[in-house]
Amino acid sequence: MPRSMPVARRAALGLLALPALLPARGLAQPRWPDRPIRFLQGFGAGGTTDIVARLIAPSLAAHLGQPVVMENRPGAGGTLAAEGLARARDGHTMMLINNGYAVSAALYRRLPYDPLADVEPVAMVASVGLVLLAGGGAEAPRDMAELVRRAKASPGALNLATVGVGSTQHFVAEAIQAAAGIRLTHVPYRGTPAALVALRNGEVELVVEPASSVLGQIRGGEARPLAITSRDRSPLLPDVPTVAELLGAPDFDIQTWYAIALPAGTPPDVVARVTEAAERTLADPALRARLGELGLAPRATIPPDAVKAAVHAEITRWAGVIQRTGMERQ
Repeated sequence: MPRSMPVARRAALGLLALPALLPARGLAQPRWPDRPIRFLQGFGAGGTTDIVARLIAPSLAAHLGQPVVMENRPGAGGTLAAEGLARARDGHTMMLINNGYAVSAALYRRLPYDPLADVEPVAMVASVGLVLLAGGGAEAPRDMAELVRRAKASPGALNLATVGVGSTQHFVAEAIQAAAGIRLTHVPYRGTPAALVALRNGEVELVVEPASSVLGQIRGGEARPLAITSRDRSPLLPDVPTVAELLGAPDFDIQTWYAIALPAGTPPDVVARVTEAAERTLADPALRARLGELGLAPRATIPPDAVKAAVHAEITRWAGVIQRTGMERQ
């Protein structure tokens, strides 16, 4: 540089050169995740959704390299937790949704979030069929054939309990009645334990519940399974026929599913990290065995776009059930 160049100009040129001398790592963004991750779920402690979330959380944490902290936000069929996910802006929140998410999207006219636009399902975890159960009393039907015969002879005479109006179980009960061409009287209860007590006491003749929730009652002889709603029989209940078999409805296939979801707009690299962690989690033989003990089938890995499409298809499906059965949207 010529000696005659003014000192101020030499100083300015030196400042311009400084960025090239700075370490590249000083400008790099930290790799996600860089702090603990909130893992929401919208139901109470001890339910199947809570159990599944707590089963997979330690493995997800190990693969992501940060703690995964459970946060239960029960209420309104999971919509409170879904609202929390949709509004999360910390970049470190995810949620375990189930098919109640799709049911709520179809049933409620107004939600505090857009179920199609504000939440991004990215990884399926597990699924389980629901069981149509009869009580052990003399008034309860012995099998599906007797149930259909009695219900057609006296529409509404048989009572069927679910965990509430607008619940997944309620929708599944409506779908079974539509497939069989029968009408039962719906009796809503506050939760699975109350519905099962009503069944045991003979207050109702029938209950619909996920198989994973009622294996104990079935094995203990407190309730008699009439049919399972999945397309295939359950390995844990191989003698229980499917609704599809019994009603000659080959397309009848309803399962409770569990999926990991993120807020819409999550960066693709973060989605990729979560789906990779989920894949590695579900590849663990010990975890798969534990899910199987609970009556849950680990889901095959599919791309995030396919997961999102499947959830949106469920919303459309349940909207169709509402229309066909004349259920009133809330």
